Amino acid sequence: MYMHLSGMDKPEKSLPNLPCICATFRRTARALSQLYDHALRPLGLKTTQFTILQALSLAGEVSQGRLGEILALDSTTLTRTLAIMKRRKWVAMRQGRDGRERLISLSTAGRERFDLASPAWQAVQDRLRSELGEERWNALFQQNRDMTAMARAK
Repeated sequence: MYMHLSGMDKPEKSLPNLPCICATFRRTARALSQLYDHALRPLGLKTTQFTILQALSLAGEVSQGRLGEILALDSTTLTRTLAIMKRRKWVAMRQGRDGRERLISLSTAGRERFDLASPAWQAVQDRLRSELGEERWNALFQQNRDMTAMARAK
C-alpha cells in the first residue's frame, strides 16, 4: 500500500513510497549523490567525476562509448563531464584506430586525485555498509545490477 504524497512534509524517516520504481531509484540516487558529494567536496570532486576516475582505474584505457556503457551514461552527459576533467588534466584522451573513436584513460593527475579522494569515498561506503549490514549490502548490490541489466535489455 502506498502512502499518499501529502505525507512528503514528514521527516525523512517516513518518506512515502512512490508508485514508480524509476522515481524511487532516482530519489535514492539523488540522496546518495548528495551524501558522497558532501564527502568529496573538500577534495574538489563531484560524485560523477569520482565515478569516472574509479571506472577508469578499474577498466584502464577504454573508448568513450565503452565508458558510457559501463556507467550507463548518455553521450552528452559523459562528454560534458569528461571535458571538465580533461581541463583539470585528470583524464588523458587520444584518438583510436577509427578517427571517430576517442580512447580515455586516467592521467597521472587523475590517478593522484582518485587516490586522494578514495579514503573519503571509502568512509561513506563503510558507513552505509555498517548501517545496512553485510547481507543487505550485498543483496542491494545484486538487485541493482539485476535491475540495470533488465532496464538496459529494453
